[in-house]
Amino acid sequence: MGLSKSHIFSKKHQDLALFFRVLSNPARLAIIEHIIKQENCICGDLVNEIGLAQPTISQHLKEIKSIGLLKGHIEGPQIKYCIDTKRWQEIKQALELFFNQSKPFDCSNDNK
Repeated sequence: MGLSKSHIFSKKHQDLALFFRVLSNPARLAIIEHIIKQENCICGDLVNEIGLAQPTISQHLKEIKSIGLLKGHIEGPQIKYCIDTKRWQEIKQALELFFNQSKPFDCSNDNK
């Protein structure tokens, strides 16, 4: 979708699309899961756990931060990352509203 057409979609749809784009990467899902389990971690921990190079992990962290899902605080020469629980709940609620709009039509019985 070109940038010139994004104005025709609601902010809600644009936000959901951004959430889905960021969350659609398996490395990012693994990073989020690891941070949740550890409560917080540094990039080096993720490199060891996920098995990707440090610059790649940093890029994924940047993408996750772009939707406000991560907070980081400086501890010495490193940044410790943790989940922003308020934003987690906001994203969870937005996704639940999207998926719970109404029951989708079951087209498995269509004679096509």
